Amino acid sequence: MDIALEKASETNASLQITLTSDDYKPEVDKKLKQYSKQVAMKGFRPGHVPPALVKKMYGKGVLIEEVNSILSKAVSNYIRENKLQVVGDPVPNREEADAIDWDNQEQFKFSYELGLASDFEVHFDQLPSITKYEIAVSDKEIDETIERLQSQFHTHEHADAVADGDTIYGDLKQANASEDAEPFASKTAFPTNKMAEEGKVAFIGKAKGDVVTFTIETLFPDEKDRANATGVKKEEAANLTGEFTFEIEDITRHQPAEINQELFDKTFGVGQIESEEAFREKIREVITGNYDRESNTLLRYDLERELLNIPILLPEDFLKNWLFETNEGKVSREQIDTEFDDFTKSVKLQLIKNKIAEQGDIKVEFEELMESARQMVREQFGFGSSDDEEMNKTIDKIARNYLMDEKNNGQNYTSMFNRVFDDKVIEFAKTKVTVEPKPASFDEFKAVAEAAV
Repeated sequence: MDIALEKASETNASLQITLTSDDYKPEVDKKLKQYSKQVAMKGFRPGHVPPALVKKMYGKGVLIEEVNSILSKAVSNYIRENKLQVVGDPVPNREEADAIDWDNQEQFKFSYELGLASDFEVHFDQLPSITKYEIAVSDKEIDETIERLQSQFHTHEHADAVADGDTIYGDLKQANASEDAEPFASKTAFPTNKMAEEGKVAFIGKAKGDVVTFTIETLFPDEKDRANATGVKKEEAANLTGEFTFEIEDITRHQPAEINQELFDKTFGVGQIESEEAFREKIREVITGNYDRESNTLLRYDLERELLNIPILLPEDFLKNWLFETNEGKVSREQIDTEFDDFTKSVKLQLIKNKIAEQGDIKVEFEELMESARQMVREQFGFGSSDDEEMNKTIDKIARNYLMDEKNNGQNYTSMFNRVFDDKVIEFAKTKVTVEPKPASFDEFKAVAEAAV
């Protein structure tokens, strides 16, 4: 086999491959011999069909299959061994392949068009410093978080008079039904926070036993809210209009949870927190962790943005044609042109990350994929870290099944691999650039983050 690369430019090349009978004949003969032992043909005992007849019937198909197998391996091996920065897939010359006389030729020539990225290097010392925002958690944020938790774990109490935010229970009746129709009636609940301000005033201050007359589309102009309040489907709620009455039977009010052991247990688990001081400190820790993740996300974005300034040339025409052909008419040339800048950014970034992985000798082991999958399972099902052996075995089984799921053609494995690989590359890159910490409030950080995206 002869294989040679012919470069037309820095980003375009063709791979020329010539095969002789020595390359494919031994394997073709071996397969035909196996066929002769297995094929069943009328008039011949099993395994005694003449080789010439087997070759006549199956030779061409076996030859084409073997040549395609050799070509696929040859192209992949050449690209890998010569460390070519190939973008897109090698595109075979169809006209050349269609012109082959498989019945008479013994030597075959093939060519593949390649799109290449230009040579580049990643010099971390030439990159500017990256800011890592250290977001302070204020006492006000902790107070607001506690108020939300008190509201989330609220209790109920019965009230004597309706106030804004209460829920009222009672009998709803239609007052203006036509003579030939049954008036609508239902025992239901009205949340005052879903009432329109214009209609709500008729209920505020009313007590148990009071009857309120109102126009239902004024009280609940939103048909979804009207449906929830009356218990009918949204499309039916549109027909509920006009005057209604509501006799109040009960009034319930949300009472914020007290800051006590019950709230501590509901928030962080039984016995984990035993004082208000520890409660506030744990909330500060959780918020700090959330802020740190957001800060790292911006740091990653800024680092990738700087990496994209590394000059890399791409074969634009080749890539546009390749995208059009591989999508088989699902996208137009105009769509490709519109989205091409984003596509090339992702291609360049992946090339750069691959280069960084080479520099740092970064590899992804299966156990790393398993650990990432385990963490995903814990988060999805709400499992914390535990010494429970049976629980850990269950998590392991779910994680392994997720990674090895064959129903989606290995996409779960590939997705997890890419995520772990990407994280390792970024973590390595962060050790090679200058990261400057900068204190900031969350509002200041938010303004920077919104301006960056």
